[in-house]
Amino acid sequence: MIKFSIRLRILLLLLLGMLIHNEALQAHEPDHSYVYLRIYKDAIGGRFEMTAKDMNRAIGSNLAVELDFEEVEKILPQIQAYLKSHATFSANGKTYTIKFTDMTVLDLEEAKVDDFARINFELEGVTAVPENLDISYNALFDNTPKHRGVLVVEYNWKAGIVNNAMIANLFEPSKSSVTLDLSDTNLWKGFVALVKLGVWHIWIGLDHILFIVALILPGVVRRRKPEAEFLHDPWIPVEAFKPAFFYILKIITFFTIAHSITLALASLKIVNLNIRMVESIIAISIALAAYHNIRPIFKGREWVMAFGFGLFHGFGFASVLGDKGLGGDYMLLSLFGFNVGVELGQVLIICMIFPILYLIRKSFIYPYIIKYGSMVLIFISIYWFIERAFDVDLPLGSYYWKAYYGIFGGNPMDALDG
Repeated sequence: MIKFSIRLRILLLLLLGMLIHNEALQAHEPDHSYVYLRIYKDAIGGRFEMTAKDMNRAIGSNLAVELDFEEVEKILPQIQAYLKSHATFSANGKTYTIKFTDMTVLDLEEAKVDDFARINFELEGVTAVPENLDISYNALFDNTPKHRGVLVVEYNWKAGIVNNAMIANLFEPSKSSVTLDLSDTNLWKGFVALVKLGVWHIWIGLDHILFIVALILPGVVRRRKPEAEFLHDPWIPVEAFKPAFFYILKIITFFTIAHSITLALASLKIVNLNIRMVESIIAISIALAAYHNIRPIFKGREWVMAFGFGLFHGFGFASVLGDKGLGGDYMLLSLFGFNVGVELGQVLIICMIFPILYLIRKSFIYPYIIKYGSMVLIFISIYWFIERAFDVDLPLGSYYWKAYYGIFGGNPMDALDG
């Protein structure tokens, strides 16, 4: 069972990698440059993205396809001047000044797409977000008529764009200007988007899901007596669904309360912990919750365990809000919406799993499901803990591929090369 679980985990990671690969291909097409916008409460920023070929055409430079940061940095003033002369942002008759900040290189070699230079900027003079933003972009149209510019709104809280970027326009020689409507926004859209982000984070956060699974595995049975953990079958099936279900909801609610506290503390910069330490503790929390199912640590007080480890899961959630660039932009509503989403995601998981466990609770295999299922969770948890705590990549994946080749033949990595 352990081997199957690990194989399944690695196969899912492979599929995810293939999806990421495909997204990269779709997101950065050849002969396209990009204008990304981030709309804040009282500011507008963004970035231009161009390949070496684009920049060479624009200013006559000689950059290699595989971009080198230092080489791009040498010609950066010329590129910035070129972009300023080929892109404008205005509203209500006022043209905003483009203020460049920093530059990074997006390496897409594994996706077999040319590297992109990311040239970040802010618009000076924005004191309040206008209802309409007039944008003109005609880079490379004079010497490369087939070139296209893509306008992408990457973040706009009140428009509900916080998790997925939205393509807003395609610039071409015959249509190099657009008026972007920013009036169709309200706090409700932003709040709903954060709720969705919370739900999504729980659904893709395998460590959070496994912690919940470890908590609910014994939720449809009760121990025979305090020392029953040493017996072959120490479990008695519960008689009623409702009290068992609400007991699990109570435990998960304490988990939510705990991670809400630390999520707020971290997001508001009141408490900050080392992210590697946090992720390591999150990993080991699964092992301890699973071990509790074999030999109880918190007898009758599972909510204490859920609350204690929930504090560390909250610090892990905080990194998500940081990655999305939410900062202080509607922070209280962001925190509330995200927490509501996380709780909804957890309840949905419980609603999917708990009825199945309740139906099979009286079967002879259920004690084995608890015991060996918990052992699998402990193994995965310790595996993750070692990787996170010591910042290493363990070689378990190579054993999976050997088994995969033996069963299916060929090389599954060929999918990534195609």
